[in-house]
Amino acid sequence: MNVRALCLAILHDGETTGYQIRKLSTEGEFAYFVDASYGSIYPALARLEIDGLVVSRVEQQEGRPAKKVYSITQLGRDTFHQSLFNKLDDDSFRSEFLLFARFAPQLPASLVETRLNEKLARLDAEIDQLAKAKTEKPAKADQWVIDYGTACLTTARNELSARMKTLIELAMPDEASAKAAE
Repeated sequence: MNVRALCLAILHDGETTGYQIRKLSTEGEFAYFVDASYGSIYPALARLEIDGLVVSRVEQQEGRPAKKVYSITQLGRDTFHQSLFNKLDDDSFRSEFLLFARFAPQLPASLVETRLNEKLARLDAEIDQLAKAKTEKPAKADQWVIDYGTACLTTARNELSARMKTLIELAMPDEASAKAAE
């Protein structure tokens, strides 16, 4: 699935602005599905409009700049539904945290412990965010996605918690890293 399909998926639920699409696809509930950067969303929307898959209208706002509101066309709905029949790409996983962990033996133990605790806190925050979404009485398919995401994040959190001591032990003692820096 690409950014164009992601925009169509968001618009499938109802009309919205480019800003709201950007927010949903980079920070919101759709951020989990496709890697969509700020710079890729507006060009995708422009292309979708040229191709007749979405339409837009300008909505005036009092005391603020006008906003462009997008909605999906029937052709856009059909195109999006048809795209769901395509073979799925492999999930993509990249992690700065894993790069950091890879070099833990060259780092002070206190720094490694700090980064591990930060990662645990971020995982906890994501799990809490999904728990909050679950209280909003989502549709059954959304519920399934939330449950699956919660299971994946909880497993990652539990694995990290169980193995963090090992990574800290691989790191340099703080005294040794201070001497190495001199």
